[in-house]
Amino acid sequence: MNIQSYINGFSAYLKLERSLSKNSISAYIDDVEKLYMYYESMGQPLVLKQVKLTDLRKFLKWVNDLGMQPATQARIVSGLKSFFGYLLEEQLITDDPSVLLETPKIKRKLPDTLSVYEIDQLINAIDASKPEGMRNKAIIEVLYSCGLRVSELTELKLSNIHPKTEFIKVIGKGNKERIVPIGATALKLLNIYINEIRVHQKIKRGHEDFIFLNRFGAKLSRISIFTLIKSLAEVAGIKKNISPHTLRHSFATHLLENGTDLRYIQQLLGHASSKTTEIYTHITRKGEEKLKSPLDDLEL
Repeated sequence: MNIQSYINGFSAYLKLERSLSKNSISAYIDDVEKLYMYYESMGQPLVLKQVKLTDLRKFLKWVNDLGMQPATQARIVSGLKSFFGYLLEEQLITDDPSVLLETPKIKRKLPDTLSVYEIDQLINAIDASKPEGMRNKAIIEVLYSCGLRVSELTELKLSNIHPKTEFIKVIGKGNKERIVPIGATALKLLNIYINEIRVHQKIKRGHEDFIFLNRFGAKLSRISIFTLIKSLAEVAGIKKNISPHTLRHSFATHLLENGTDLRYIQQLLGHASSKTTEIYTHITRKGEEKLKSPLDDLEL
């Protein structure tokens, strides 16, 4: 029985027995697939009956090293506990390795940001001689100049780009649409990637409209973007623990530093509440003093 069979069974269980929504089921499955990706990255097969608590702890360290936030890690733990609980209930395993798996403590702190110079360093760290070089340059520029979440980037489609008006349509949380301006440099790199690189790829059926593709012609995963950012930071010598979201934070902070109205930044980021956007006023304070008020329910 291969991993996909287990995932299919888990998906059916979540739908029929737990009556979860399509989006919730997708999130649970995504968490299980991250575990599979971890084993692939280690060059080992994922044998569910042999997974131990120590293996799951190593997996969480891998997830943390990719730059995923504690809140995301906590959700992944919840997803894995549900998955292994399902396997145990169906007698597909004899012991649940996730029972004693600790949920990471969610520390409320100001997010890290990059300077414009550091963002240039990231882009300059990209090897433009490789086929994926221009794609990666476009990814960094679009993430930063549009302030996108990583999921918004991976879901970005050719039909979302409006070059004449220099705007893109973004599908954010809760499938809410917003219109965001795109910088001239980002638009130029996108055009080069789309018209000179992507056009020569054999594209997987059903992925024709997605902009950013992997070498197999399928849309890029969130994990691949996290991995890209981490590797570029290492090459560029940036010591901060950064992730794709760091570029979004930097986008908002730089706008605020240059006098952009907070309400407009809120619209660009797609924040439902202005309280979420107000965190950037604290980041721009001299010395970046720590917040004394709780940062619960932020949707950065």
